[in-house]
Amino acid sequence: QVQLVESGGGLVQAGGSLRLSCAASGMFFSINTVGWYRQASGKQRELVASMSVVGSTNYADSVKGRFTISRDIPKNTMYLQMNGLKPEDTAVYYCNVPSGARTFRGMSSREYWGQGTQVTVSS
Repeated sequence: QVQLVESGGGLVQAGGSLRLSCAASGMFFSINTVGWYRQASGKQRELVASMSVVGSTNYADSVKGRFTISRDIPKNTMYLQMNGLKPEDTAVYYCNVPSGARTFRGMSSREYWGQGTQVTVSS
């Protein structure tokens, strides 16, 4: 059974930093595309950052230069390092593995989400 467990959210002042973690069971991040999304109150969920199997990354324009997605293969954990946080970064953040994921039980047609972690940036 695939499970993504997040940690690391919290309250921080503008300009501060946080690091989100997402640990996986039931699959290896190293052989899957992974990503981080966020959803602010009253808004649609949006892609923040993604990383391909070969390690190439993409970022939303709003976070380029401030956020960094990474993964620790031995720990099977992915991270989102967030620096220079702004009040508009306030949202619930979710780690994601899209449909077509390679799991321990084979390729899955569903996508997977973490439980979400709240990030609040005060001005």
